[in-house]
Amino acid sequence: MVRQVALGIIIVVGLVGGWLWWQGQQPQSADGIVSGNGRIEADQVDIASKYTGRVQEILVHEGDMVQPGQVLAKMDTAELDAEIDKAKAQLAEAEAAIKQAEAEIVQRQSEHTLAQQELTRAMPLVRRGSLSKRTLDQRQSQRDAAVAAVNAAKANLVTKNRAVDAARAGIKQVQTKIDDSLLRTPVVGRVLYRLAQEGEVLAAGGKVLTLIDLSEVYMEIFLPSQEAARLAIGAEARIVLDAAASEFAVPAIVSFVAPEAQFTPKQVETRSEREKLMFRIKVKIPHELVIKHIEKVKTGVRGVAYVRLDDTVAWPEALEKRYPGDPK
Repeated sequence: MVRQVALGIIIVVGLVGGWLWWQGQQPQSADGIVSGNGRIEADQVDIASKYTGRVQEILVHEGDMVQPGQVLAKMDTAELDAEIDKAKAQLAEAEAAIKQAEAEIVQRQSEHTLAQQELTRAMPLVRRGSLSKRTLDQRQSQRDAAVAAVNAAKANLVTKNRAVDAARAGIKQVQTKIDDSLLRTPVVGRVLYRLAQEGEVLAAGGKVLTLIDLSEVYMEIFLPSQEAARLAIGAEARIVLDAAASEFAVPAIVSFVAPEAQFTPKQVETRSEREKLMFRIKVKIPHELVIKHIEKVKTGVRGVAYVRLDDTVAWPEALEKRYPGDPK
């Protein structure tokens, strides 16, 4: 009986000692520093088809890392290729019409020059009585008709130029659709879901892939009003991941403080009662640090974010630990 009691005491002492040791390894908040739990998050980006069409090829798989501008999928462009060939033929026809219109202007100007010369020669002959007034009127009419023909030819050239502009715009429009058939990523990230299959016909706006945008990684926590009111945008913060609680703390900054209070989500643990309203805080990891460790970044990892309400308060030593190789 005595041995069982002694064994029980040893077990209890061991559990208490282990708990105290674990507590000693956790970062402790100081005056002017508050914390809240959350998980690493990043925004999702949908890669979708701009126009109705068939998915020709998907070039990535779930879990792949992607870089800005990288082509992730291709839509079928057979119809668009035919359209652009037709548009190019129309452009060639319009350019040929311009050359014809320019030749016509030269011809009309030549006719105008001849008509003007004949009128000029006729005027002194009429004054001397060697030529009738009726003939002079005919020469003037011919000159005026030549002027009108030149003006009409020039107007026709303007019309032909506009036709060329329209043909070029048509080519540009079709080419834009062809360019849009290459679905590119605007962000650096990781493929989360493949939502379509090769050969599938999608409506305009049909989603092909969903990405996690790793260019902006953050953690959201909730703080009561008395703490949120003292928190400034840009304030320093630290994120301690549950998987590395005693190894390092990730430097971060406060990038957002909600303008209105809300009830905290059920999965978020707070020190206050559930029915009390809290303010949502976004703690963002610097972009350059995310890019440096981009291959290691995983969303959904839980942890604790510490934010500093007072710049004069020094960070506890445990929160100044850094991942090996990262500057303090």
